[in-house]
Amino acid sequence: MDNLRDLYQEVILDHNKNPRNFHKMANATRVLEGQNPLCGDHYTLFLKIEKNMITDISFEGSGCAISKASASLMCAILKGKTIKEAEKLFKLFHEVVTGDIDPIKHLAELGKLAVFSGVSEFPMRVKCATLAWHTMYAALHDEKDSVSTE
Repeated sequence: MDNLRDLYQEVILDHNKNPRNFHKMANATRVLEGQNPLCGDHYTLFLKIEKNMITDISFEGSGCAISKASASLMCAILKGKTIKEAEKLFKLFHEVVTGDIDPIKHLAELGKLAVFSGVSEFPMRVKCATLAWHTMYAALHDEKDSVSTE
């Protein structure tokens, strides 16, 4: 588990400093805002969905290191996934950050997302880690209202 903690630090710092897919997407088919009013995280998520597949995904905005790293890693992992695969990863990620499942037992499915298991030790940070994911899930279901963690 210590290796997972070390990797957590490394992944969070890397994706916070150099977020992947951090830009506005001009040809997005779904756009949705998400915010965490308690800590000030605020992102806009852009998805391009074609034939039940996420062909492109990006985000812009600002927030804490955990929320930005989570959004960055989410975008990198979901690009090229079907909607069904994205929904499954949403559920799995949520179970990891809330401490409901052992990330080691699901390492093959989670990949680098497993590093976020440490968030479960800090309940106030769970909302930071899941903001982009809840926004993505709402966008997949074509919801129009912005997502809030409150």
